[in-house]
Amino acid sequence: MDKVTPFSRWVELAGSEKEPARGAMVGDPTPENESFEVSVRIRRHKPLPPMTPGPHRHMTHAEYAASHGGDPADIKKVEAFARHFNLNVQAVLPVERTVLLEGTAADFSKAFGVKLRTHRFPSGHTYRGRVGKISIPAELEGIVVGVFGLDNRRVAWPHVRFSRLPAAQTAPDGQATRAMAAPAAQFQTPGPVRAFYANELARSYNFPTGVDGTGQSIGLVELGGGFRKQDLDTYFRQAGLKHPPEITVGKVTGGATNSPDPEAQDQPDVEVLLDMDVVGSVAPGAKMVVYFVKDGSDQQCLRGVTAAVHDASANISVLSLSWGGPEFESGKGASARLQKQFQDNLNDVLESAAHLGITVCVSSGDNASACMPLDDPGRPWDGHAHVSFPASSPFVLACGGTHVIDAASSHLDEESWHPEANVGTGGGISRYFQLPDYQRSIVTQSAVNPAGGPGRGVPDVAADSAQESGYRVLVDGMSFPDPSQQLPPIGGTSAAAPLWAGLIALMNQSLKTRLGFINPLLYKLAASSGAFHDVTAGNNGDYRAGPGWDPCTGLGTPNGQRLAAALKSVLNDSGGRV
Repeated sequence: MDKVTPFSRWVELAGSEKEPARGAMVGDPTPENESFEVSVRIRRHKPLPPMTPGPHRHMTHAEYAASHGGDPADIKKVEAFARHFNLNVQAVLPVERTVLLEGTAADFSKAFGVKLRTHRFPSGHTYRGRVGKISIPAELEGIVVGVFGLDNRRVAWPHVRFSRLPAAQTAPDGQATRAMAAPAAQFQTPGPVRAFYANELARSYNFPTGVDGTGQSIGLVELGGGFRKQDLDTYFRQAGLKHPPEITVGKVTGGATNSPDPEAQDQPDVEVLLDMDVVGSVAPGAKMVVYFVKDGSDQQCLRGVTAAVHDASANISVLSLSWGGPEFESGKGASARLQKQFQDNLNDVLESAAHLGITVCVSSGDNASACMPLDDPGRPWDGHAHVSFPASSPFVLACGGTHVIDAASSHLDEESWHPEANVGTGGGISRYFQLPDYQRSIVTQSAVNPAGGPGRGVPDVAADSAQESGYRVLVDGMSFPDPSQQLPPIGGTSAAAPLWAGLIALMNQSLKTRLGFINPLLYKLAASSGAFHDVTAGNNGDYRAGPGWDPCTGLGTPNGQRLAAALKSVLNDSGGRV
């Protein structure tokens, strides 16, 4: 009698469909002997309970692991599947619900029923791609919820700007002044270019005093690059800190290490040092844990965030993500740079973070309401408004950007950051995630949503992000700004996310709690609390700033001490703990 072949019936993995990236051409097959890693994510052992609005008790890492990690029986089935197709199990991460496999293109193609080819952009940039859906054995249906790494296209980019400012002139006081070619009514107000240390801006935003983040751990996930300790020591000394923050590098299985590279074409070190300089100068008493991944592919983004969220030893209370990409929209003909399974799986990890009491701050993007640059052949704009993901996840604090016109006055003068076409604060209405309960009656704009009804509004809050009112940063021995080298201050909503992360750490310490999933609390605060500076001037292309929440600057920029006081009142009214 013939032996029955295992895995004889195959099914499609829901949400795994891919199309070529917009503008890319499908080329030659991937060499069969090319070896790489693939992450297989599995279902939870037990579902998470619903998130209750307002203050709630968060889970410990031990409680989460006991009930909501991967089922050992499910893991064994994935391992058996891997052995059958000659795939090596590199790592099993039960709490992260991930099995990391290594193998050749030929073996992965057989295992998942895909055709892997080189996809090429007109610029010459290539990626390993696939078209269509992934197939899995029927025995794994409902067990496997995502397969990442077969296609390694980039889905996320740092939200940082350090390019030279165009048409700069010298003002009488020696500061550079932008000469705006566009009408002032369309773009932000021209004026002197200023540079700030983040702790200077913290004073302008009235951050809580008498606290420095002691007892808090802030995580940063970086898409490559690295830092040099001597740069950080010099920077924090220049910023006037008595003691530099404690910094460690977190472990990311299948990720990357601290690898500063000043010669890299896209200069990833700039993003890394901006994040670290901002967090460290705002909350110098907090521990900083940096998680490095290799690139902005879906597998690497997932690996970094998952590692940070489930790092029980670091036990971070705040996570800052200064990157993202155009949100995937379901429907025929929609862009699939970010496909459904990536957004669903990363959103699932961010929901876990909320249950663990981690506040996740995410930059809303630097390409205004378009969410794509005009001059990048690897991301050709389709002419429509988009929001950035993961900023559009309902479980994160999406951080937009402003231009600080005057930080010296008693009333901070700001406007929506939008200096030129397709540059400025990201924001708009999600076409993927539905309007969360905490935004009902607040977010009035609507967009087509697959499930029907209005979508999640982005951003929630904002902070200074303009290069014209940018940040002082020290990177690989280079100072930004540096007039002699024509280097401007650093900008981008990449700065807003770590600035808010530092503020959350200060408020956690002050309030003696973990604010965790803070969004429902913020939207409950009355305007009379003075917790936010309502930014009503400017636009981001398709949307205008205005009174109350808007898709440019959200609820506004923080008045830190009044925000902490308002949150304390909410906590006292509800029993105190989150």
